[in-house]
Amino acid sequence: MKTIGYIRVSTTRQAAEGVSLDSQKSKIRAYCDLKDLELVDIISDAGKSGKRADREGFQEILSLCKSKEVEAVVIYSLSRFTRSTRDLLDFVDRFVINGTVTLHSLSESLDTSSPTGRFMLKVMAAMNELEREQIVERTKASLDYKREAGEKTGGDVPFGFDLSEDGKTLTENIQEQGIIRIIEELKGKKYSLNAIAKFLNGHGYSTKKGSTWNHVQVGRILRRAS
Repeated sequence: MKTIGYIRVSTTRQAAEGVSLDSQKSKIRAYCDLKDLELVDIISDAGKSGKRADREGFQEILSLCKSKEVEAVVIYSLSRFTRSTRDLLDFVDRFVINGTVTLHSLSESLDTSSPTGRFMLKVMAAMNELEREQIVERTKASLDYKREAGEKTGGDVPFGFDLSEDGKTLTENIQEQGIIRIIEELKGKKYSLNAIAKFLNGHGYSTKKGSTWNHVQVGRILRRAS
């Protein structure tokens, strides 16, 4: 059975933690030897995010499967193959369900040559995406907590605040806070964003960087204040 291997890493940290390209490659070769699979090549995506489907290596895998040049794809883990449930299920629907290709995942001990294997693949794909979404939610909650505590969360210091001497916390800038109140009051009076910017510029108020106001900057202040 002609087989293609696929390996991926997205950061140097992953390489240090034992899932480097070389590590994945050696495990795939050993698996193919054990299962008597004819490994014709191992395709890699180095430094690529698993959330993107436009990876060169991933697209090459799809092309080989579409042209029926391979009969099996062996991966280290589902998360190395893709972190998108949609992309994984699309692969399963196009190539696995109709028996064109079998997918083997070492970490999950997965072999889709059986109906049970195909069902487990869909379950594990959904669980992987759920885990990723939970990580995003936890990160957002942590950043929200830091903002509420007056801690800097990265990027530029927001208008209305100054960075304290310790470089970690934010303190209110009285003058800029006054400008924010003016913006909110004008918005409450149904001024458009452009009209608010014109008012601020006409009265000599400037942005944190000392430039004139425009509707984009005004809108950003209102979104942050809401």
